[in-house]
Amino acid sequence: MNKSASKFLAILIGVLMIAVLFSGLDDLPRAVRAQVDSERASLASAQKQVESAKQEVMGEVAADPALFGSVMASRQWPVQLGQDSAALQSAARAMDELSRLEKANRRQDRQRVEALLLQERSLREQARNDATSVQKEAAHWVDMKKRLPDTLRAMDSDYRAIHSFDFTPVNGTVQKAEGDWPQKKADLDSRLSAMKTAVAQDDELWNSTAASRKAAAAGDFAHVEFGPLIAAADALHNSAAGLPAKATEVQTLSGQLYHAWDKVLVDMETRGIGSDKSYDQKIRTVTTHLADSTAKTGEITSDENWVVVPQSTYKAEQNDLGMAIEHKSAGLYDVEAERVAQPAGFAYVAPPSQGSNQYGYWDHSGGHDFWVFYGQYALLRDLLWNHNYRPLDRYEWDGYSSSRTSGHTYYGRDDASGGSRYGTAGSATQERYSGSTFAKSGGFKDSKFASKSGGYRDSRFSSPNARDPNANHDAKTFGSHPSTPRAAPPSRSYRPSTPRPSYRPPSSGRSFGRRH
Repeated sequence: MNKSASKFLAILIGVLMIAVLFSGLDDLPRAVRAQVDSERASLASAQKQVESAKQEVMGEVAADPALFGSVMASRQWPVQLGQDSAALQSAARAMDELSRLEKANRRQDRQRVEALLLQERSLREQARNDATSVQKEAAHWVDMKKRLPDTLRAMDSDYRAIHSFDFTPVNGTVQKAEGDWPQKKADLDSRLSAMKTAVAQDDELWNSTAASRKAAAAGDFAHVEFGPLIAAADALHNSAAGLPAKATEVQTLSGQLYHAWDKVLVDMETRGIGSDKSYDQKIRTVTTHLADSTAKTGEITSDENWVVVPQSTYKAEQNDLGMAIEHKSAGLYDVEAERVAQPAGFAYVAPPSQGSNQYGYWDHSGGHDFWVFYGQYALLRDLLWNHNYRPLDRYEWDGYSSSRTSGHTYYGRDDASGGSRYGTAGSATQERYSGSTFAKSGGFKDSKFASKSGGYRDSRFSSPNARDPNANHDAKTFGSHPSTPRAAPPSRSYRPSTPRPSYRPPSSGRSFGRRH
């Protein structure tokens, strides 16, 4: 390189360096410098706030030693406020270093500046929040002293309310429930005992504050232990307010033991597209109320409602049409309900080894065991099987029982097709719910019930009207068209009078009687 070229290169480098300096490419970023300025102002504000809180709290403590002498937490306040001041001093030192780096204005210091900003901000916020908390707590106690006469009156009222609480109704409810459902005795006893123990503890609390209450009533604040007194007042108030709620809870739980219920998925559909897509389920809730654990009759009610569910729920249960997606047996609390889908109605069948229960019994004929519901539970049977009950075979119940024990859903097996019998893909479900919105929208796909109205009218189980070509064959539906509002049907109640078998399977040359 000749002398002229070297000289030109040196001049070019110098020009570029000057350009860099004047363009600010070697400076701290503008946003970082703005953060330093903002934190400087915030630190100054926090210093004033913490100092003000410190002076206010120390002044209140000095002005009323009788009050704060009984407040255990107040003994730590000077230490806490001192630590807050020390934290702000550390934050100030960090700010001094930030100011120096800001003045140097070198891009290479960016990481150091950002680290110091984070450190300073953490110290500042911690000190301010802690000092504010102490300030509020001290003000709370000052306010409590001003309202002490009202507090004493409320304390007396709460104590009288606790002691006047009538345990008779809840005692009677629990006693009956324990007689009907002995397996719940331990739990109900524990809940009732906890309520009565709490009342005894309230007595002890009341007596322990007698001296302070007397001194407060006389205006002798030097002998009032404010901390324990206010804490006792709060505890008695919570107890007085909570006792009726706890009694109601125990009575509600006891009442739940007398109900069996199922939530049956009877229809489903999706509407809309993209982010506006809606996932709907139609749930039939069937409830049986028993007067006692040995009742041979029950009051059955049901209602149906379309509900919008999350996509995850819809997908998780999309194979369970016609199934009981939740079931609770009598003798259990609602929170103990089974939430593994199962064929609707199977849970009411007694184990074959037991033979019978309040809902029905096992019968035997033609070499087969099958379940028969008592007549008083015909409505229960029809609601759960969607008005299309077929006798439940012993072998099918065994398969259901095995799946239930392992915590899996039982879908059964259709001998004719080799596929499922229950659930969305099940042959029995597709027949029972052929008139559903899901079926009409093609939900059953290749099934003969996919989009046909009255899909089983040629079946041997159809009515004469269904086989009449001139009759109205429009399918009965349990939902409404997506474009029209859906209204839940009114709740139905049923209370039969005399027990009688509700179903006998068709036969030729055979009679079916109850096995003895």
